[in-house]
Amino acid sequence: MKLITRREFLKDGTLGLAGCTLASGIFGSKAIAANQDGDLHFIHVTDTHLDLGKPKTITWIQMLVDKINKEFSSVDFVLFGGDNFNNNVPGNSDAQKFKHIVDGLKCPWYSVRGNKESTPKPKDDSLNQNDYAQMFFSSDLKVSGRDWKLESGKYTILGLDTTIEQHNNGIYTPETLDFVEKELKNNPDRYYILLNHHTYWNFWEGTDKSNIHKYVLNNIDEVKKRLFGYRNLKLTLSGHKHLNHIGQSGTVKIISTLGFVVPQDSENDHRFRYVEIKDDVVTQKVVSII
Repeated sequence: MKLITRREFLKDGTLGLAGCTLASGIFGSKAIAANQDGDLHFIHVTDTHLDLGKPKTITWIQMLVDKINKEFSSVDFVLFGGDNFNNNVPGNSDAQKFKHIVDGLKCPWYSVRGNKESTPKPKDDSLNQNDYAQMFFSSDLKVSGRDWKLESGKYTILGLDTTIEQHNNGIYTPETLDFVEKELKNNPDRYYILLNHHTYWNFWEGTDKSNIHKYVLNNIDEVKKRLFGYRNLKLTLSGHKHLNHIGQSGTVKIISTLGFVVPQDSENDHRFRYVEIKDDVVTQKVVSII
């Protein structure tokens, strides 16, 4: 069977997506409803690293979907924080497999890219940001360049693409900075949550500069200077480092969720984070798929 490139797959209309609709109807009846009780309940999963060469990674994501459907069916949505699949095979089979599995969720789900999605192997078989958007951005998202916005009641979630093509490190582009700041400035009464892949500080207190450069947003000082003074910015969600951490910077709670895929030799330690926001107070817990 001939392998097709990602671009050929998208071009042939298999997905039936086009233009600004960006996957219109992709969730059907699962599209997010307006939040009625003022609370928000969601799941953050990051670094699932689906790999067609490692069948266990597929099984683990199937177990994740089953776990959420059985025990967290009332959540408003699931957020996937990047490195969702390893993007290391010709064609789109890895992206399709990930989408097929998580489409089994009974609630809406949304995702951003990580460095794996932006650094394909083979190198010339790129699933670029526009291709990713056509496959994974649903019609209830308001898209701005590489980024998106989702509103639920008084809450606004901004999905931000902090990747740099063909690199592991990340950055807020000028366009992303402008997008987020405009939102914060123009909507002071809304509660903002930022979802992106790269971390907001060296919370593991590493000393290797190349390691810090890889994991921490490279323009983090500018990000904090421009954005963290807005009191309606309440929460950031990231991954990439595969470590668990919760911190605070002024009024902003900064959460880094451990990588779902690690440790790869374990059957019992693949985890995600359940988050609840009630009366503007964030509570959370880490949950194992077993």
